[in-house]
Amino acid sequence: MTAFPCKPALLLTLVALTGFAASPARAQSTVADGEKLAFDRGKGNCLTCHVIRGGDLPGTIGPELKDIKTKYPDRNELVAILFDETKRNPQTMMPPFGRNRLLTDQEISAIVDFLQTL
Repeated sequence: MTAFPCKPALLLTLVALTGFAASPARAQSTVADGEKLAFDRGKGNCLTCHVIRGGDLPGTIGPELKDIKTKYPDRNELVAILFDETKRNPQTMMPPFGRNRLLTDQEISAIVDFLQTL
């Protein structure tokens, strides 16, 4: 016998609600992590090529990163660009962060979360 007798449907509801309650905090955390990675000169290094609001000493090789959610409403497209833009544009200067394992899938996802706030 369990210490907390309850019906499976109630348990599933509680688990689902717990996940929903944690998601805004988790989303804020990934946005903050993504911003750190994007501004980190040794990791994401986005500022080397892009102007990003809040970033210091930006480059101008790539486009300014603003209105990202409007430009890329499909999040997966932005993930693909960060993973390996050469698939879409073989002449790009954009490093293939995922293909070359410069960033993990989780780090790319966090950067995308951040970029979507710009």
